[in-house]
Amino acid sequence: MSEADSKAMHETQVIQSSNEALRPKANSTAMLVVLTVVAMLSGFLVVMMVQLTAPAIAENKRLAIEKAVFQVIPGAVERRDFHLDAGGSLIPGEGPDTLYAGYDADGKLLGVAIEGSAQGYADSVRQLWGYGVECQCVTAFTIIKFAETPGLGDKVLTDAGFLANFGALEARLNAAGDALANAIVTVKHGTKKHPWEVDAISGATITSRAVGKGINDSAQHFLPHLVPQLDVLRAPKAASQGE
Repeated sequence: MSEADSKAMHETQVIQSSNEALRPKANSTAMLVVLTVVAMLSGFLVVMMVQLTAPAIAENKRLAIEKAVFQVIPGAVERRDFHLDAGGSLIPGEGPDTLYAGYDADGKLLGVAIEGSAQGYADSVRQLWGYGVECQCVTAFTIIKFAETPGLGDKVLTDAGFLANFGALEARLNAAGDALANAIVTVKHGTKKHPWEVDAISGATITSRAVGKGINDSAQHFLPHLVPQLDVLRAPKAASQGE
């Protein structure tokens, strides 16, 4: 083999070695590009899905609450929404802290529906409960979102004994008006002694406690602001809405 042939062969081997060294880098770069494109596309699709479904979710929530308001305020045929502003004043319309006032056909305030939520066995238990302005008590409750065990946790909606807790569950404020006189608590089944206690369901204690805690927490938050401002809710519709 001539010197020229040897030199050409050596150059060829060098080029092949260089190509083999560059190939893994090229493969890695291509993989990173593909992963980046997939990630960007996935993110775009998630954002689009959220934007497309948000109106439907909001409408379903509105319908669920509207139905629930009339369930937890017996006799109500009209609903008006109010919310607490940063200073605790009641303002007509929805907001971060929304309350739902229920009225009879003559425009008389019958009660207020308030949302509550607490952790259950499988997920948060979100409920709407009715506050009776005359009795200063919880008059009813219903679940608007939960994922408890069928046949166990969902008994809170069907067990007659448990539902009886909320016919007149005491929710009075203390003398200072800054908290409940007695916190609403869930007690072991069969041990209820006081009108502010919730008698739990055997076999569904965790969900029972979630209902009681959700009501207590929201009552402690809302009622100190709500009770002193009941005249705002009792005002004629045009006046309460600033018309």
